[in-house]
Amino acid sequence: MADSIAINETNRLISSDKVEGTSVYNRAGEKLGSIRNFMVEKRGGKAEYAVLEFGGLFGLGADHYPIPWDMLDYSTDLGGYVVDIDKSRLENAPRYASEEPAYDHVYGREVYGYWGVPYPFV
Repeated sequence: MADSIAINETNRLISSDKVEGTSVYNRAGEKLGSIRNFMVEKRGGKAEYAVLEFGGLFGLGADHYPIPWDMLDYSTDLGGYVVDIDKSRLENAPRYASEEPAYDHVYGREVYGYWGVPYPFV
């Protein structure tokens, strides 16, 4: 009997454990940080945010920046996600250090509004 191989990526889907830790770059090719985790709407199953970890050392002292999921494009050339964000804009974005926000609709509208993306959830 052949050994079974765990499949955590297909041509269309990827396992959450492979997304976490993936690098995020801006359009200029500068590394902004990496995906710490992502937030998925419980009932509909749609990813709402990728939480970008930026700064700190080995994850200590890093800030976490929720970014609307739809802003990310995967680049096979870079092996990571690309966003249309420059570092100066990221530095002023909604973020948290250790205590996660409520991720309610008020917070969602604030985050999506900052990035100029229509908030699609009610």
